[in-house]
Amino acid sequence: MSPPSSTLNDGYAYAERIGPRGAGLSVLAYLAGRYEHSTPQEWQGRLERGEVVLDGVTAQGSEILRTGQSLIWHRPPWPEDAVPLHFDVLYEDTELLAVCKPSGLPTVPAGGFLNHTLFTLVRERWPEASPLHRLGRATSGLVLFSRTAQAGAALSRDWREGRVQKIYRALAQGLAGRDEYEITTPIGPVPHPRLGDVYAASAGGKPSHSTARVLERRSACTLFEVDIHTGRPHQIRIHLASIGHPLVGDPLYGAGGLPLADLPGLPGDGGYLLHAHRLGLVHPVTGQEMVLTAPPPASLNVIQGVLDTSPPRSNFF
Repeated sequence: MSPPSSTLNDGYAYAERIGPRGAGLSVLAYLAGRYEHSTPQEWQGRLERGEVVLDGVTAQGSEILRTGQSLIWHRPPWPEDAVPLHFDVLYEDTELLAVCKPSGLPTVPAGGFLNHTLFTLVRERWPEASPLHRLGRATSGLVLFSRTAQAGAALSRDWREGRVQKIYRALAQGLAGRDEYEITTPIGPVPHPRLGDVYAASAGGKPSHSTARVLERRSACTLFEVDIHTGRPHQIRIHLASIGHPLVGDPLYGAGGLPLADLPGLPGDGGYLLHAHRLGLVHPVTGQEMVLTAPPPASLNVIQGVLDTSPPRSNFF
């Protein structure tokens, strides 16, 4: 197991084609307006250092963009935060790979992470593997990869059409008053003081559906098993918060499923306990019904009782 370490990566080229919304803007105005994580002054500095290329030519920033042009930012190498650089293999055959991701390890490159991701670690051993879904950085548990185009296409279709069952464990604040909840709170963007907007409970959001079942009530919190029937961003965190049970330690979502009123955290911040426990699916080649399981951390195990270890409840098999 590799210890967490902060290392310099190899840099990355962010490439895009200019669409109608960018046509008529200067390169500098377009970059500063589209990528607000950096100020116009920071983008000007990158242009002066020759990091931005327009149609194969180093851009100065004053060029007026046209639809269809190629714009590339060659980001120099940068240090990535230390994260757990390991995973466990749960299942492997010629078509599929299932692994258990630790909390703290990003699933795919994003948000300042390029090499320190599960995707990069898995590709070192299985170069053909492609993730079929992703977990939040702080969420631990089962991630499924396809190893062939045929398997990837079949399982992606099953995922879209609701034929893959996804079971999570979550530790939430407060004592649940019921044993089971059907949660249908819509999820959509709402204002966030640091990001502009973030996904949360929103009457104008997209339809969303989770089933939350109580596994155990503790002194001041509840251990839930959650079956998600849709796949909205941060769905479990938002849905449990929307019924008055935010995750223990969640720095972003409070009761009601909205960002905390006092300096809410960012979506990638950790501190909560959420684990992708089981997947129920049909093997894309053999047609075999499968249940894959990632053992939860000790904090998400039932303490006082005996957990039902029967296969997940399913409408599919």
